[in-house]
Amino acid sequence: MTMIFGMWDSPYFNLGPIPVDHLVVTEWVIIATIGIIAFTATRNMQMVPRGLQNAFEWVITWCYDFFTQLMDKEHIAKKWAPLLTAYFLFILFSNYSGLIPGAAHIEGFQPPTSNWNVTMTLALFTFFAVHIAGFSEHGIHYFHHFISPNPAMLPLNLVEEIAHPLSLTVRLFGNIFGEEMIIAYLMFMAPFLVPSALMGLSVLLGAIQAIVFTILSASYIAAATGEGH
Repeated sequence: MTMIFGMWDSPYFNLGPIPVDHLVVTEWVIIATIGIIAFTATRNMQMVPRGLQNAFEWVITWCYDFFTQLMDKEHIAKKWAPLLTAYFLFILFSNYSGLIPGAAHIEGFQPPTSNWNVTMTLALFTFFAVHIAGFSEHGIHYFHHFISPNPAMLPLNLVEEIAHPLSLTVRLFGNIFGEEMIIAYLMFMAPFLVPSALMGLSVLLGAIQAIVFTILSASYIAAATGEGH
């Protein structure tokens, strides 16, 4: 845990009065990588896609079909698909950044999703997106669900709303941080036997965690925009 919190005390460099640590730099690299791939894939789009455009369109289509299937309303799915796709790609790239050969030997490097500050920020985006989506769909009537089925339920309903981002934060952070710690210890004990098996397991777990976070976010938005509200 010292590694996680200590990084904020040793900035990599400063932008004026603002300290920038290794974790922020890693996030910038991941965001830039996704942006470059998206720009390259779409700068000269063809009616019959091929190459990188074809692969990128497949990813976008898969994300739309997979993550928005929980939403009954087509216009809601189209409105929030970009956010859900961005979640999935950022979390997936973040999880896989720890698998880059030699990454463990880079001073201060760690996958962004193994830091609770990053997972909490993503969870807060979901929290606000849920209520924005609910209010946009139902207007002022949306807030009636906080006192449904009767006003006495207000405290419990508020706790439930707070529990959603908290569970998203802890689930993603705990799984990725725990995976990093286990791999580090096993690599130390058996550096020549463990790597290949662990790499395969990490690839699977990294994808699963990205899918789970995005599915839960989609389900919360679907619940807020559903007819029940």
